Amino acid sequence: MELYNYLKSLHLIFVITWFAGLFYIVRLFVYQIEAAEKPSPEKEILQKQYKIMTYRLWYIITWPSAILASFFAFWMLFFTDLGNAWLQMPWMHVKLGFVFVLYLYHLKCHQIFKELQNNQVKYSTNFMRLWNEGATIILFAVVFLVVLKNAVNWIYGVIGIVLFSVLIMLGFKFYKRIRERNNNQ
Repeated sequence: MELYNYLKSLHLIFVITWFAGLFYIVRLFVYQIEAAEKPSPEKEILQKQYKIMTYRLWYIITWPSAILASFFAFWMLFFTDLGNAWLQMPWMHVKLGFVFVLYLYHLKCHQIFKELQNNQVKYSTNFMRLWNEGATIILFAVVFLVVLKNAVNWIYGVIGIVLFSVLIMLGFKFYKRIRERNNNQ
């Protein structure tokens, strides 16, 4: 049991740093896209700096954190007695489904990262601001599942996440109007 608690602690630490990286990388994507719209030489200066920042964040913090969080999770699930028991529980299957979605989110962020490193801007800043909420929604879902440990009540959690997402979207639209109003003054 003591080994399990150490593994769980390390897993949680790297999940936190993984999410920190995911939250910040998308914010840096917003800045990179905004920099692409600036006049020269400001554009080139900002792009160069943001490329360095995103590269370091992505490869020094985010990817290693994702790998280590996964490593400790697999160790807990497949090489401890408690993990084997948890794999039999329905809520864990739902949680692992959300973790799979998190991996897809991470891989999409990697694709966007590579495009921006090559000066390919395919998304708007508005899209990126909304995209940034994807990690938040996944985090909410996983935390509630892990704390409640109930595969049936996760439905209420998903309904709550959808409502939370709607509130985020409304807040985003409200914030966008305020920004546009301030820029027009």
